[in-house]
Amino acid sequence: MQASPALRLVRDALEARGIEAVFEKESAELIGMEGVERSWEGAQLVISLGGDGTLLDTVHRMGSCEVPVAGVNIGTLGFLTACTAGDVDEFAAVLARGEQEVVERVVLQVSMEDRSGVEHRFMALNEVVLMRGGTGRLISLEARVNGELLNHYRADGLIVATPTGSTAYSLAAGGPLIGEQAGVFVITPICPHSLSDRSLVLEDNSLIEVVADSVHSEGILFTVDGRDVLRLGEGSVVRIEKGSPPLQLVRLPGRSFYETLRGKLGWSGG
Repeated sequence: MQASPALRLVRDALEARGIEAVFEKESAELIGMEGVERSWEGAQLVISLGGDGTLLDTVHRMGSCEVPVAGVNIGTLGFLTACTAGDVDEFAAVLARGEQEVVERVVLQVSMEDRSGVEHRFMALNEVVLMRGGTGRLISLEARVNGELLNHYRADGLIVATPTGSTAYSLAAGGPLIGEQAGVFVITPICPHSLSDRSLVLEDNSLIEVVADSVHSEGILFTVDGRDVLRLGEGSVVRIEKGSPPLQLVRLPGRSFYETLRGKLGWSGG
């Protein structure tokens, strides 16, 4: 379904049940309405229309806002979304009765220094990735956990992911699937030079620090949730730890993480 019909569908379903819908400016223009900047401020719920990428973009725009977020999937995968466009009427009815479920998803707090010497701070829902740029050669990374050396990696890159991110890039790189409420992070090397370099699951109260080999640091790219690609500065330390507050993710009652896995991954019973 295209964005404009989906917006109208959601608006009509909510208004039919006495729920006021406020649209951000760009979305409102698609259906000839007046919108507002920072539409999540003062809201009781934010609804994102699209796939997981759109929901991630919404979460990043909101920053540390504690308003619950629900996704209506009109995209592709939709691991994070609450329902599809075909479920919008049911979803609106659930909201009107106050029966929606809210699941807390851990986020990452990240700091890094780029090659200009500017320090950046980010929030990540899925993952932090350090990866080789256009040089074509492996990069060297040193990873520490709570100040102790973990490993020297020679690889195409390194992923630090949350349980939410375990179904994204980390999974594609061979990392494990992790339950949504597990109190852990996962470190997954991308195409490591050594076959003994495997994913590592560790407690989410850990401080993870990743330092690039200074010889090749200018060729290393840094990205959070697939956004804002930056070049790592020489000697820069990327610090990754559990952030606050967690994301409040809304879903329909009776829907579960395991049901989503079966459906999206085509497992038996899906």
